[in-house]
Amino acid sequence: MEIHKGHTWSGLAWCRTAPVAAEMIVGRDVTGRLVEIIEHVISAPCEGVLVEPVGGGRAGVLVLAGSSGRVDTERCRVLARAGLTALSIRWFGGDGQAPGICEIPLETFVAVIDLLRGTVRGRIGALGLSKGAEAALLLAVHDPRVDAVIALSPTSVVWANVGPGVDGVRHPYRSSWTWQGEPVPFVPYDDSWTPADPEGEPVSLRPLYEQSRRTFADAAGAAVIPIERSAAQLVLVAGGDDLMWPSLTFARELAARCASAGRPATLVTSSDAGHRPRLPGEGPADPSDRFRYGGTVEADAALGAAAWPQVVAALVGDPGVSG
Repeated sequence: MEIHKGHTWSGLAWCRTAPVAAEMIVGRDVTGRLVEIIEHVISAPCEGVLVEPVGGGRAGVLVLAGSSGRVDTERCRVLARAGLTALSIRWFGGDGQAPGICEIPLETFVAVIDLLRGTVRGRIGALGLSKGAEAALLLAVHDPRVDAVIALSPTSVVWANVGPGVDGVRHPYRSSWTWQGEPVPFVPYDDSWTPADPEGEPVSLRPLYEQSRRTFADAAGAAVIPIERSAAQLVLVAGGDDLMWPSLTFARELAARCASAGRPATLVTSSDAGHRPRLPGEGPADPSDRFRYGGTVEADAALGAAAWPQVVAALVGDPGVSG
């Protein structure tokens, strides 16, 4: 249940030059308790939304959707009802942005961390799904201000572009990301791959990623995400039935890299969940007629529920909950 209580204006410290439209919303948290949150629509540095509890959040979190690049308002509301200030942006496909995930500057996310740092006094985390998790992990490697990363259905290597860059070109392949103007090393896709799914049916892309990694093994070695260089607390959430890419394999590799540096990660998994785990309070993911994501509505929700205590604990810095 949600009750909208009209409009107000933002008092956010980082927005001093122009008012930001905001709306009070009353809804229930995962325990059923009524919680008031404030939802701010922002336009700089990107299109987005910031959702915070009345009185401010205990910590801040950047929320990054997957390959849709959308502003994930629903996930921000769930996190705000847990006492967090959650900020989600459109990181491609908007005005002045690349139409695809192609050479996206990681500085885009650094700028958002700046905003969160000016809004909350507590820890700062990054929560991403799929390609958003790829970005969140790289952000933590390059920005030491990120205290925690929640990587839902992550990858352990950087992949080539998905769609065109600002120049409208898709091929030859380029990195999904840049840092300080330089492309991040990446794994290209093996164009010899063909789907085994019947024509006209949704496609599983997991075999494409697995084959591409084998074909371009040298590139894959150079494209490893060096998460062990980050001091951020890491929570990895992955389903064994992920049909988009082998996120459980990737998550275990990330966890191993952290362990080698003496900073164990938390891994939450289940054998029957797919690519899109859902946190408590979120509805089922939208069905797709293009891709097979694996899992079931029930299994994806169960994985999100199992991960939820670890997610909140890592974001707020609660040492009483561990993997």
